[in-house]
Amino acid sequence: MFGTALIVFREVLEAALIIGIVAAATRGISGRARVLMLGVVLGLAGSAIVAGMAEAISGLAEGMGQELFNAIVLGIAVVMLAWHNIWMSVHGRELAASAKSLGREVRAGVRELSVVMIVVAVAVLREGSETVLFLYGIAVSGNTSPGAMALGAVLGLAGGAAVGWLLFAGLLRVPLQWFFAATSFLVLLLAAGLASQAARFLIQADVLPSLASPLWDTSRVVSNESAMGSLLHGLVGYDAQPAGMQVAFFIAVLAAILAGMGWVRSRQAR
Repeated sequence: MFGTALIVFREVLEAALIIGIVAAATRGISGRARVLMLGVVLGLAGSAIVAGMAEAISGLAEGMGQELFNAIVLGIAVVMLAWHNIWMSVHGRELAASAKSLGREVRAGVRELSVVMIVVAVAVLREGSETVLFLYGIAVSGNTSPGAMALGAVLGLAGGAAVGWLLFAGLLRVPLQWFFAATSFLVLLLAAGLASQAARFLIQADVLPSLASPLWDTSRVVSNESAMGSLLHGLVGYDAQPAGMQVAFFIAVLAAILAGMGWVRSRQAR
């Protein structure tokens, strides 16, 4: 539930910020609300199509072995989370600046209002599609019930929309970098945890060696079935009895994403 809530909160907040910036920059223009709403609807419709495609692909791949398929899905989710963290670490400000610039151009008559609809639709589609794929990766890990995922999605949606609206209304004066720094750190741990679970599936499919199984056993301290164990599993992929390969995957992905974020920041600075 916690991983689901985190992903949905992050993606909804990003979409809400883009919508809010464009809405603020085009305030007073006739028909703005209708165009914004249409853009949101189109973006959600596109996300629904992506969700349907993911389910269809799952059905077609059933013959390849469930463990192997689950590992591939988790691997894709890890790559996307890594790319998302690395890209947003340097391009978040550019995204906001582009939205503000578009709003000014529409107000000045340089751009048609229909462009606002396209930008909003693309923003919602991008964040919605990423959410679908991320949550599908969490679902195939097999450690979260549909009810818990649904609750997490509702909490994340409500939280992201509420924070986005408060920022847009000027009622919440908190630097955005604080939000994104905190969520980026949690997403980083979530990606490493999903990589660890992908390694577990590959071990079960006899694709990878376990490299000692278990490497340690902390069941007496925090068991997988306990409330704390469930919380840690949802956030960082905690396993009381991990195989050595799972730990290796966790550390490798953690190091790779941190290195990628550092590299793009240093490159931008130069």
